[in-house]
Amino acid sequence: MKIAKASFGTVNRKEVTIFTLTNQHNMTVKIINYGATITSVSVPDRKGKSADVVLGFNTLKEYQQEHPYIGAVVGRYGNRIAKGRFVLNGQEYKLAVNDGENHLHGGLVGFDKVVWEGKEFKNQDGIGVELTYLSTEGEEGYPGNLRTTVRYLLNNQNELVINYLASTDQTTVVNLTQHSYFNLKGEGCGDILGHELLLNAELYTEVDEGLIPTGALKPVKGTPLDFTTMKPMGAEIKELSVGYDHNFVINHKGKEPALTAKVCEPETGRVMEVFTTEPGVQFYTGNFLDGALTGKSGSNYEKHSGFCLETQHFPDSPNHSEFPSTTLNPGEVYKQTTIYKFSVL
Repeated sequence: MKIAKASFGTVNRKEVTIFTLTNQHNMTVKIINYGATITSVSVPDRKGKSADVVLGFNTLKEYQQEHPYIGAVVGRYGNRIAKGRFVLNGQEYKLAVNDGENHLHGGLVGFDKVVWEGKEFKNQDGIGVELTYLSTEGEEGYPGNLRTTVRYLLNNQNELVINYLASTDQTTVVNLTQHSYFNLKGEGCGDILGHELLLNAELYTEVDEGLIPTGALKPVKGTPLDFTTMKPMGAEIKELSVGYDHNFVINHKGKEPALTAKVCEPETGRVMEVFTTEPGVQFYTGNFLDGALTGKSGSNYEKHSGFCLETQHFPDSPNHSEFPSTTLNPGEVYKQTTIYKFSVL
């Protein structure tokens, strides 16, 4: 196993580094400390031919352009908070509004748009990159100084293990997730509608027209959202207005990472399994990609050219006491683990 690093440019005079992790099976993961972003994941197909299976760009300038969080860690709060407001300990906080009247993925300058401190590491489990960022009091409207660490580890089981840690000096809310877009045929190789998906979820959070939860947990059975048995992502997608953009409630018991999703790509035989300690996962089918962005291979990213499986707490949890809590108090540690495991059929 080996780690390499190189300069990827600068942002506001801060050095941006690209880290390349390679395991014994020639699986390669590339990460930059701008946005704690995964820029590349190369894995073999059933014939041993490797391809990059995440959407992304070739240059730092392209990552700084307007794009839908491709490859980044989003925070302080992944997903939406209704009208950019919540109440903690009797005090109302007003956040930056950047999605209609709502707050999305941390606001105008979230964790995806900052330079993290980065360093490589090796241990008995594998090799990796540790990234840290201090989000200061009042950033995007959030209370407290939040110190966040994201550790990406690649092992020889072809697993990319992501561990998140955060602590605060004032009661706040936190919900971190990874926003990579996957295409197991290979980045730039068409749409993902033929990918077959299994979701370990019998319920989803019902939302209103603004994609804000109503508070109800609805069964997936009998709806296009039923992936309790494996089926193509595109099998029933036309029954939805634009595509999948839903939070599913994971069937999860215990504290260890549970199987959340399994995706199979029939043409290449590539398989990706997702495990997490989180209670939810947002399944998103790249509905708003419109061809305006050009990816690493020179292909334009059209609608449904990648899918996301964003492990998370539920959207708008600070305004729903019935949902698993996203409140973090001083002296507590926010922890979550998500694993992306790759194999072949």
